[in-house]
Amino acid sequence: MSLMRNGRSMSKQASIGDRARDVAAQAIPQARRAGTQARQAGTTAAQGVKQGARGARGWAAPRMHGAADVITATAPKVSSALHRAAEQVQPVPAGKTGIRRLLNWRWLLGIGAAVAAAGSAAVVTMRRYQNATADAKHAADSASDETGQPASSEEGSMNQVNGQVTTSGR
Repeated sequence: MSLMRNGRSMSKQASIGDRARDVAAQAIPQARRAGTQARQAGTTAAQGVKQGARGARGWAAPRMHGAADVITATAPKVSSALHRAAEQVQPVPAGKTGIRRLLNWRWLLGIGAAVAAAGSAAVVTMRRYQNATADAKHAADSASDETGQPASSEEGSMNQVNGQVTTSGR
């Protein structure tokens, strides 16, 4: 038996197959990138066409209104038809979407008022707390000054850990 097949040896055929696999392995990622780029180009082209059509409509509508105004004196029916056509051709202004809709002045005013109210409530609460602690401290100091002893050690009462006051006679 001969190792020759169609004029080539088996080792040459194996090396050709290995090279073909290597080329195919390199071609697959390139084909994927080309597909991605083609999709992006299609999206960009579609957006360009939409913008171009919008621009053309924006250009044509005022000129149609102008032509209708000129024709008003001579042919009122043609003029009214041109006005109607111009109104149909005129592009619709883009509405607010996403964050621009939320940044409406009414929303911002309402949020600002709520923040201001919360801040003023916090300030009032803190001032009341500071005044109450200052008054309690002042009362404790004045009570200890009058008797010469700390205000918590009065003779007739005894404080327990649970916060209840009991008299020493019981």
